[in-house]
Amino acid sequence: MKSEIKTAVILAVAIGMGIAAISISFSTLDETNVSNITNQDTSKIDKSGFKMAPDLVGIAHYLNTTPEELSQEMEGKIVLYDIWTYSCINCIRTLPYITAWDDKYSDQGLLIIGVHSPEFEFEKDPENVKMSIDKHGIDYPVVMDNDMETWKAFENRYWPRKYIADHEGYIRYDHIGEGGYQETEKVIQQLLKERSDALGIQTTLASSLVDIEEFEHTLFRTPELYFGYYFAQNRNQLGSEEGFQPGKTVVYEESEKIELHKFYPIGTWKNNKDNMELISDAGKIKLLYNAKEVNIVTASNAELEIFLDGEELPEQYSGTDIQTRNILRVSEPGLYNIISNEDSASHVLEIKVTGSGFEIFTFTFG
Repeated sequence: MKSEIKTAVILAVAIGMGIAAISISFSTLDETNVSNITNQDTSKIDKSGFKMAPDLVGIAHYLNTTPEELSQEMEGKIVLYDIWTYSCINCIRTLPYITAWDDKYSDQGLLIIGVHSPEFEFEKDPENVKMSIDKHGIDYPVVMDNDMETWKAFENRYWPRKYIADHEGYIRYDHIGEGGYQETEKVIQQLLKERSDALGIQTTLASSLVDIEEFEHTLFRTPELYFGYYFAQNRNQLGSEEGFQPGKTVVYEESEKIELHKFYPIGTWKNNKDNMELISDAGKIKLLYNAKEVNIVTASNAELEIFLDGEELPEQYSGTDIQTRNILRVSEPGLYNIISNEDSASHVLEIKVTGSGFEIFTFTFG
């Protein structure tokens, strides 16, 4: 993907500046506007400045619904379109809020549609997406936008992104990335009130908001690191002297010195468009990073031994997906959390990989 497409690259700035309150492609309601609208006569809102939500186009698969059911469900509803992909850590962190809103407001006129627009090829497999849906307790409809046609129809460039359309189909709010949860829920409540007023429905909306502890980002942290030569273009992220060699199988030697925010494969690896594939029976990856959380996106079966600063991964740094001591066995393609700690710090991470055919796509950090 082009460098401007991935949210992880901009999240430190985006979150710090409260990008949710910025008007991007469409008119965005900030928190002040929401409170002002609450006291307005909702029948007199001027919608001439708002765009209509585009149709869902190019959908490869419908999960938790059918095309016919979804079309009927959308009629006259407040629709929250959540553009996400299941191996994106930033998307995953938003899901507890989105599923909570579904539980809280689906009976009052809110319809959430997960628009799954994949970054990697394995994310186009409906079975993989179904596993993620089950894992995260997603009951609302999810449509698989494998060719990114709905993504383009929304003129979107980011994961995750939420658009909310009112009961007449006008996009009244959009938000990029994580955060802004209270603001977003207030917009949902306001648009549900507008809907009930327009339809003459008597309804009582809770004034309370969903209360979930928000993930606190490390402001200075290693950016997302891409192993695929196409995704990593124009990024100085691979520290090995051998560099990226598109389409070739390369023997990477161990480097004497490693630099912060760069990764170093060791062993025989094939350079693919969106990943590196281990060709030798065993290999290593070294990385000097700064963060409190480290995740990897992988595919294929392999056993990973995790070391931190030359020692077996200490228990206090053990990620949620580490199974035994410092061992992670990967099988299903997706995202795995390998390091998790309350405090941010710099460490040398070493991963010893056993399993020819292992594919690694990215490191992401928190």
